[in-house]
Formats: sequence, C-alpha cells, structure tokens
Amino acid sequence: MTTPFQVADGVFLVSAGHTNWILLEEDGALTLVDSGYPAHREAVEDSVASIGRRPEDIRAMLITHAHVDHIGSASALAQQYSFPVFASPEEVPHARREYLQQAGPLQVAANAWRPGVLPWSLHIVRVGALKPVSVPEVQAFPSGGGALDVPGHPIPVPLPGHTSGHTGYLLPGAGAVVSGDALVTAHATSRVDGPQFLLPMFHHDEPQTHETVEALADLPADILLPGHGPAYRGSLRTAVDTARERVGRASA
Repeated sequence: MTTPFQVADGVFLVSAGHTNWILLEEDGALTLVDSGYPAHREAVEDSVASIGRRPEDIRAMLITHAHVDHIGSASALAQQYSFPVFASPEEVPHARREYLQQAGPLQVAANAWRPGVLPWSLHIVRVGALKPVSVPEVQAFPSGGGALDVPGHPIPVPLPGHTSGHTGYLLPGAGAVVSGDALVTAHATSRVDGPQFLLPMFHHDEPQTHETVEALADLPADILLPGHGPAYRGSLRTAVDTARERVGRASA
C-alpha cells in the first residue's frame, strides 16, 4: 500500500518509488495531480483511502505533463469515477497523443551506460512504461491565470521545456508548489539527492527547461513537491540555483 506523506494541511505527496502524485483535500473533496504509471491505478485508489477518502471524492485531476509515468492511470480512473481531467492548453494534444514528446526505447538504450538507467528501465517496463497511454477526455484549464476552481485552488505555473506544455501548480495556502519534472529531488538514474534536473534524454527542450525553472525561484512557497523524489523544504531560489550548479559541474 502506498502511504501519502502530508506536507501541509490538505496536501499529500504520494510516492510509488519511481514516480509521485499529489492529493489536495478540501472539505472532503479531492484534486488528484498526476497518476503514476498504468500499473499504479490501484495504488492511487489506496492512497486516497489512506487519507480517509474515497476515489468518488475526486472532483478533478490535473496533469503536470503527459509522460507515461504521470498519466498512466488517468483515463481509467477518470472513466470509472467520472471526474474531469485538465492540463495546460499546450499539453492537451500531447495528452491525447496527437504527438509524443517522451524518451523512447532507443534513447533509453543509448543511455544504458549511465548509472541506474538499466535497473530503472527494467522496473518501469514492469509497471507499464511501454503501454500505449493517452487521455482522450483531457480538457484545457482556463489560460487567463489565477486559481483553478477545484479543491485546493491551485494556480498553474507554466514551466515548458520538459514538454511543451509542462505546468507546475502553486498552492498558496500551503506555501507549496508542485514542480512536476521541471525540478526534482531524486531519481533512480541520479547519484545525488536534492534539487536537480533530470537527465537530458528526458527533456523535450533541455535549455528551455533550465531557463523556465526560474519561474519557481520567486514564488511565495518554501515547499517543493516534485514528480520524483521527496518533498523539499527551504528556499526555492536556493533549490533552483543548486540544480543549475549541478549542471555546471557536470559539464565542466
């Protein structure tokens, strides 16, 4: 059973080992942010039960980006429990698989020499990484800015680069931000812990990822909820600078 980690009132980070999702609870209603790999459907349901709610309490799902480890069980859950799924307007066609911006088997194989890549790749195959996944029912959330009318009232933060429509979500009441894969704190393919970027093969546009993550630095938050790794508490400016410094050291 996957155990949620409560980081603030009504905010839970859930780790399934190689990927995370987030639960936002408000007055008994839930927003689900991302949904793991295809094999994580029951784990998502279990995580909801762990905080004393039911999957029927999910009022909406938000997508940070449409990689298989973030939308794997989205469509199945949305159909069973009749909740809408939202993403940025730019990410909607990606989630519907009108195109794909994701590292494929050939790219992963080319990076198999890197520490951790081979065991990571074997694991993700077991949880459905090679399955064709899409979210045909996804719809765009309003692009005018401001809080979304879903439990937790998250505010979208555009973070393109990892994918063209990659989006984070600011949770002002909790002083937290969901960073998706724009900035993570650990990964099976990394030798370090703490704020960092994923390997270049994972990004659709790596330079853009390194630029747009600046949007996180000055947000009114001191908790980072990443798509991979544990929650980070502290200055987001320090988190962004740390990730950039690590890139600089790696390329030196």
